[in-house]
Amino acid sequence: MSQLQLVEREEIDEEEDLFEAIDKLTAHGINAGDVKKLQDAGIYTCNGLMMHTKKNLTGIKGLSEAKVDKICEAAEKLVNYGYITGSDALLKRKAVVKITTGSQALDELLGGGIETLQITEAFGEFRSGKTQLAHTLCVSTQLPTSMKGGNGKVAYIDTEGTFRPDRIVPIAERFGMDPGAVLDNVMMLLSHSILLVCMQRWLKNLSDYWWVFLELTIPNKLNLYFFQKLAQMLSRLTKIAEEFNVAVYMTNQVIADPAGGVFISDPKKPAGGHVLAHAATVRLMFRKGKGEQRVCKVFDAPNLPESEAHFSDYRRWNRRCKGLNLLQ
Repeated sequence: MSQLQLVEREEIDEEEDLFEAIDKLTAHGINAGDVKKLQDAGIYTCNGLMMHTKKNLTGIKGLSEAKVDKICEAAEKLVNYGYITGSDALLKRKAVVKITTGSQALDELLGGGIETLQITEAFGEFRSGKTQLAHTLCVSTQLPTSMKGGNGKVAYIDTEGTFRPDRIVPIAERFGMDPGAVLDNVMMLLSHSILLVCMQRWLKNLSDYWWVFLELTIPNKLNLYFFQKLAQMLSRLTKIAEEFNVAVYMTNQVIADPAGGVFISDPKKPAGGHVLAHAATVRLMFRKGKGEQRVCKVFDAPNLPESEAHFSDYRRWNRRCKGLNLLQ
């Protein structure tokens, strides 16, 4: 068959080491019924369990303070959640998967692609390439890791109504994949004004998905309540990314900055304020170039230099490269 077989889990032994399933607590003296209560509360791994406070755990029906202490003690035996050396941290970084963007220039800018274990934010004006990249990642995420993919599924939360399944078809054909199988592995949720409610509902059921992409619209007028809810949702996304080795790609709008002054060539800034700025590990600024050229600049990243890359508009680029395997 010329088309790729999708989501064949590779290197299973390595992936199983990324987290400890909550079921393993039964081998350390925890009752299976108590484990079931944790699962019903949305806790599926020991890693995720250690991210909760004892106060939150005692709030689960049927779990007393004594049971919670015993559960946490057992989980600590499975998960090293204390101090680790720099060498151990470096070994942990080897679990990071880098997903290709489909553009060699953009991959080189990002050090290989969109990384797991973190939130990557892309902000910029309309038609600057943010959404087209999200569509491309819906496909490249499902590539085998040997082809710079993630070998996983995608959850796409769309708040702007810009997700187009017909865009996935030519991108899948470009990578030599079956469009129908690719679309079956993309779970899409359309959400507008009920963004937070829908995100909260979805985040409870994301344990089966390994790569998450959000098409997130931040309203221009943000009140304190929204900031608080936004911070909570971003915190949960960060925990999911770290718990399940998930890559989160999130798009954002830009707003005018009146304080920019006449000496600033581009007086625009990303929406969301400091809450969103500190939640994202890597922030990418997209802008339009000449013609169908687009420019991506590393705006903020802990391990990437401040640089930029030029690439073609994904609509034209994917048509021109249709049927070609450019990853080899």
